[in-house]
Amino acid sequence: MITRILVVFTLLIGACAPKTETNYDEPAQVKIITAGGTVTEVVNALGFGDQIIATDLTSTFPASMQDLPSIGYRNQIKAEGILALGPDVILMEEGYLTPDVVEQLKAAQIEIHAFAKPKKVEETYTLVSDLGKYLEAESAAKRLQEAIQSDIAELEQYLQSQETQPKAAFIMARGPQTVFLAGEKTFAEEIFGLAKIEYPSTGFEDFVPLTPEALVKINPDYLVFFESGIQTLGGEQGLTAIQGMTETTAFQEGNIVALDGNYLSGFGPRVGQAALDLAKAVREK
Repeated sequence: MITRILVVFTLLIGACAPKTETNYDEPAQVKIITAGGTVTEVVNALGFGDQIIATDLTSTFPASMQDLPSIGYRNQIKAEGILALGPDVILMEEGYLTPDVVEQLKAAQIEIHAFAKPKKVEETYTLVSDLGKYLEAESAAKRLQEAIQSDIAELEQYLQSQETQPKAAFIMARGPQTVFLAGEKTFAEEIFGLAKIEYPSTGFEDFVPLTPEALVKINPDYLVFFESGIQTLGGEQGLTAIQGMTETTAFQEGNIVALDGNYLSGFGPRVGQAALDLAKAVREK
């Protein structure tokens, strides 16, 4: 698809060039806007990072993406801001832009393609394949899939040498008054499974407000947070403001793990590395 767009641009350049001169201009690059940290990471990993002209607030890796203009975050994003940047195509996570914004962009003849956000490793391979096909970079996609497989193999080799299976819980914090416990069918359950970490049987799905009773009942060996979540609490010392926290084994033994949010939950090209880092964090204190 990208190649076909470039061909059109090249023909347009040729049509506009003086007939008596040979036009040696390089084909114009397609201007891409990405929305969704995992999509952005895969597009970069496939070798198209230099064609991304703007991205969203969740696209923090590679770090160079943070230097680009930002279109904002989900339902805060407006079509006018995107159109002002002059993109040729938008590659986004499914549901990232609101339906009305999508319609406005399509009406302005902006090409939009949505891809499912991975929630397990198998879906990571699918996203890489789908973006590889769209970008006509199947060879690069295959190499990236092989790199992910190599990371997973390294993870499995490490786990084979371990005898313990610590118990941990994931807590989503957005300030002292907004703290949630991860339940079943969440990214946390999946990444904990990859890292061979015992996941608490919560009896609920998704995320629910954390209660002191639930935390004490689970009493995990480790508590896992996003780094940004820990920061909203004022650092690890701020954990004492969460009722029930000081009664847990994890807190009493200082077993607090914090990892980058997109790295831990994105299920992008670094998913195997993230699972390995998590596995080591709860075993090699």
